[in-house]
Amino acid sequence: MRIKHRLTGLILAAVFASGLFVPGVSHAAVPYEGYQWNRHDSDVHSINGYIYQYSMDGYDLESGPFKEPQDLFVAPDGTIFVADTGNNRIVHLSMEMKVLGVIGDAEGKGALSEPKGVFVHPNGTIYVADTKNQRIVLFSPSGKYEKEHTVPHSPLLGKNFTYSPSKLTVDKREVMMVVSEGNTQGLLQIDKNGQFKGFFGANHIGFSWKRLLVNTIATDDQKAQLAVQRPLEFSSVTQDEEGSLYTTTLATETNQIKRLSPVGVDTLNPGRAKRYGDRYDVAGPFELSSFVSISVSPEGFISALDLNTSKVFEYDKLGNLLFVYGGLGDQSGLFKTPADIAGLPDGSMAVLDKGRNRIDVFRTTPFADLVHKASTLYVDGRYEEAESMWKEVLKYNANYDMAYHAIGKSLYKGERYGEAMRYFKLAETKGDYSTAFKEYRKAYMREHFAWFAGGLILLILVLRYAVPLLLRFLRRVVTARMTAGASKAESTWGKGESP
Repeated sequence: MRIKHRLTGLILAAVFASGLFVPGVSHAAVPYEGYQWNRHDSDVHSINGYIYQYSMDGYDLESGPFKEPQDLFVAPDGTIFVADTGNNRIVHLSMEMKVLGVIGDAEGKGALSEPKGVFVHPNGTIYVADTKNQRIVLFSPSGKYEKEHTVPHSPLLGKNFTYSPSKLTVDKREVMMVVSEGNTQGLLQIDKNGQFKGFFGANHIGFSWKRLLVNTIATDDQKAQLAVQRPLEFSSVTQDEEGSLYTTTLATETNQIKRLSPVGVDTLNPGRAKRYGDRYDVAGPFELSSFVSISVSPEGFISALDLNTSKVFEYDKLGNLLFVYGGLGDQSGLFKTPADIAGLPDGSMAVLDKGRNRIDVFRTTPFADLVHKASTLYVDGRYEEAESMWKEVLKYNANYDMAYHAIGKSLYKGERYGEAMRYFKLAETKGDYSTAFKEYRKAYMREHFAWFAGGLILLILVLRYAVPLLLRFLRRVVTARMTAGASKAESTWGKGESP
């Protein structure tokens, strides 16, 4: 049955992806194939969620072309700020990609040197990570220099600390959360007065039998000669509308994406080691996903940019993979050296490619819109509405395993355990199937309790009364037969016959 559904889904997927579901709009061939990772770590075909729309390299702008841009920020009013690193400036663009202003003075305190990060507070203040100048610079909404926060000082930073701010975000208290290149102790918390307030959400070093063995048997001199293992550094940071911080980490196999609570606890991967990005057959430093940027939509969809594959991986609020798009190449829709990603007000995604000095914009397909609606309903607890939407998803793509799992979850929440078991089986989620089976068994017992109780009472009565009566009857029968046999034998002996 599932094979039939998958074949139907593939046919519909081909039609869907061809653009026939968008009357009056034609599209060039998409240079990448949509896919999903199933429960067996195998990639399966999926309808593309995002399609390349257009590019902006600055040549048509009055400000001139970009040069090695490294950061994008979409302000609350929908306008776009580009950290044009190679040109030592911040370019402010409208939603229509028209220049609204250029930030960064030619000289003086407002002059920038290779800025790699930009953030705009809801009050309009523009924060710039002025990397080479080792400072955070604040500009007014009009782009006028206001003040700077230079190298922070604290005994916690250590003597060898080098300040190299590259990415930043600012919370409602106007506390800056700064990624400093080379820092492995977590995000730097700097208050609105420029005072260092501590580290936040540092990565942890996992348990290692090898490290335990070395520390047990090695001498002090040998330990001193060994390289000290340090936590991995963050590569980017952003926050959602609720104020939760999202980070990415390079050179690690699991939990490359984290959502940090106000106390620095990872709530996206609670008590688990989850792999984000692509799967690789051979482990090694060049096969690990290297996420360099992250963006979170108002609905909670997480888009992470992987430098190794030049692909964007989109996840829902629970960390389930939804779509993969992009890749390495020269065609439109592919990237050379992607540096940052940001969501636009209309739901499109903008990817900054510093290797090609331009911004590439991708729009959602009708299939992605459908998946997003289904996921949003499900996360909001509107399970029945989500169930119908996920079934609609499966009509177009029977390979979309997440839909089976989501429908199973919806059925489970609705206490329809038998149906949930069937969808969990299709999704090949053994743990959820077992949980649904236990609840199904309990529900079945409750529903048929009268029959079970009646049967148990009947069994007790049978054992208490019927069985003893039967045993007494059998004993009488046996005794009677034995008595009759004995009488017959005595009669035979009395006649002098041989038995």
